[in-house]
Amino acid sequence: MSDLFIALLLGLVEGLTEFIPVSSTGHLVLAKEAMGLTDPRWNTFIVMIQLGAILAVVALYFGRLWSVVRTLPSEAESRRFALSVLIAFIPSVILGLTFYGFIKEVLFESVTVICVSLILGGFALLALERFAPAPRHDNAMRLSWKTSLGVGLFQVVSMIPGVSRSGATIMGGLLLGLDKRAAAEFSFFLAIPTMTAAFALDAIESRDSFNPEFLGVLAVGFVVAFVSGAYVIRTMLDFVARHGFAPFAWWRIAVGVVGLGAVYLGGG
Repeated sequence: MSDLFIALLLGLVEGLTEFIPVSSTGHLVLAKEAMGLTDPRWNTFIVMIQLGAILAVVALYFGRLWSVVRTLPSEAESRRFALSVLIAFIPSVILGLTFYGFIKEVLFESVTVICVSLILGGFALLALERFAPAPRHDNAMRLSWKTSLGVGLFQVVSMIPGVSRSGATIMGGLLLGLDKRAAAEFSFFLAIPTMTAAFALDAIESRDSFNPEFLGVLAVGFVVAFVSGAYVIRTMLDFVARHGFAPFAWWRIAVGVVGLGAVYLGGG
């Protein structure tokens, strides 16, 4: 299997899973393990292609985001939105920098941790679908600083591979009174600084492995993640409005169970 074909597959996995609550990192690590990819560069690859998916958010929400940037000096509402995203981002910065080595070198290597996280997260989503409080907020760009901080604290849990960054932030938003659309959209917005920072940190840590061949492979994964991520963003909100989060919950549980079976029954 050629590196370019692997990059295409992993880019597709990233784009299709980054913005739905099923854990893109968990799926990427499981895919890497299933394909027997032992080169440490693939660990860097699966972190860095996430920026491709994140740029899809910037592209699709460019009008709204540019309006915020343009009116920051003059409009309080724009400053409030920018501050809400910054406040939600801060907890991940602090804990991410503190535990970066442990997360990447230990947790990323544990298929069992990923599969258990997928299963537990699936059941948490099912419970939330049934018992979530009545929504009080329907606009992702008008959250209070307390609500934003709460969502940011939920995002910290997603540093455990398999939990899902989008899943943790969406569940946090729902518990804090956002409706489904607002919770999903704020998760999209919060992904921009979070995954850009993760990309930059990994780029610095792995700069010695950036030879021309690797950069070409990375570019393929990046573009595929961007295109497939844009498709998911365009369709997810309407899908969630019709079907809720239960389909994602059952998918998580199924993948986690199959993964654990492969590890313990397959002798892996």
